[in-house]
Amino acid sequence: MTLQFQDAIDFVCAHETSWSRENLDNFGIHKADPPPWNQLLGPIHPRGGVSGVIHVSGRKVCEWGEPQRADLTFSIAKTYLAMLAGVACDTGLLKDIHQPVHLQVPGIGFEDTHNAQVTWLHLLQQTSEWEGSCFGIPDQVDRYRHLQYQATPATGVKGDARPLQRPGSYWEYNDVRINQLALALLHLFRRPLPEVFKERIAQPCGLSDNWKWEGYSNSWVDIDGLRMQSVPGGTHWGGGMSISSVDQALIGQMLLNKGRVGSRQVLSADWVEKLQEPCNIAPWYGMLVWLNTQRDISQAASDSSYFCIGAGTSFVWTDPEKELVAVVRWTEGSQINGFCERVCEALA
Repeated sequence: MTLQFQDAIDFVCAHETSWSRENLDNFGIHKADPPPWNQLLGPIHPRGGVSGVIHVSGRKVCEWGEPQRADLTFSIAKTYLAMLAGVACDTGLLKDIHQPVHLQVPGIGFEDTHNAQVTWLHLLQQTSEWEGSCFGIPDQVDRYRHLQYQATPATGVKGDARPLQRPGSYWEYNDVRINQLALALLHLFRRPLPEVFKERIAQPCGLSDNWKWEGYSNSWVDIDGLRMQSVPGGTHWGGGMSISSVDQALIGQMLLNKGRVGSRQVLSADWVEKLQEPCNIAPWYGMLVWLNTQRDISQAASDSSYFCIGAGTSFVWTDPEKELVAVVRWTEGSQINGFCERVCEALA
């Protein structure tokens, strides 16, 4: 079956990311931040080469590179935070995603007049406009941030003091606010998020033990007298999730199956559907996943497709129409559509 997809595999391998495999000086995006916030706070490690896995109709049909190698995922970890929010909702721990966050987790930076308006949904859709610092990094670092996958043009210089809007009225990709979401979820579960992820997502999906989710040297907090590390939704300042292509594909397959693995409902079908609902002011984005509703990410992929994308570039493409899950690690982000085109041609 690998031969069927060889053209797609050859394509991404020919467009390997420019990031060094060994020289960590250029590894990551913190270098683009204004000083003094352009420093690593958590661990990173060398990357592997281009690798990936493709599932079609529920079974693995090919893999290439080092698919068992655990590599940093960068912002794909954001989707894992959204899954944990789903676990909290499914178990009744998170009462209502439309409620202000401070009602359930007081005392961590959601109390002032502006931030008291921020809801869980705002954080999950990146419309929160939360203002403050999380583990020493101010949200201003990522104001005016613009990614190639969003439909709107850049309007300012990253890191400038863009005037804040009312929470829920402005979309912006902001890693500090995502880290604040992770901190809020930690206080909600009152358990380290990697423990919850292992118990509620990794083990039910059949993942290996070859993954780790790490935080920053300064992201330790005390909860109920216990010291716990808050983990980020990416690797912007180091840390984050290291996981293999094979394991990522298993998570993607669970989502494609509407939250099920065999006879077990890992996430409710309702939550998986919510992940894919377009944000009303940013229809290219759901709850910490990129949507293809306007074919902005790929003209070839179905408009029902959704993507988890991390810097570097790594991505997970889930296409319900084609019953497809594809994981690609360490290719150029501008080449996602080229890969999708070749996979679609192979399926046809």
